[in-house]
Amino acid sequence: MYARKVTLKLKPDSSAEFTRKLENDVIPLLRKQKGFQDEIAFTSNGGRDALGISLWDRKESAEAYERGAYPQVQKMLEKVTEGTQVCESYDVTNSTFHKLVAAATT
Repeated sequence: MYARKVTLKLKPDSSAEFTRKLENDVIPLLRKQKGFQDEIAFTSNGGRDALGISLWDRKESAEAYERGAYPQVQKMLEKVTEGTQVCESYDVTNSTFHKLVAAATT
């Protein structure tokens, strides 16, 4: 399993609109992506900071999304965000929500 972490700044008083856009626009698009597993979103700092973690079946699926549909997501969120979104990627090593088989390392 593979994860993408996106951090972003929300415009003042836009947390509710951010949540609505995720539910109505972004998540339906994510569900259409090959290998998509789950999306978890967080807000903090009075609704000014947001964090999204998407889970994917494998790295290649996350990378295909990054190249293909992710620019659409950025456009969907541009009215409620400011600054540059920061994206990082990770191998998922443990999860209580998903049954994972640990990859053997040599």
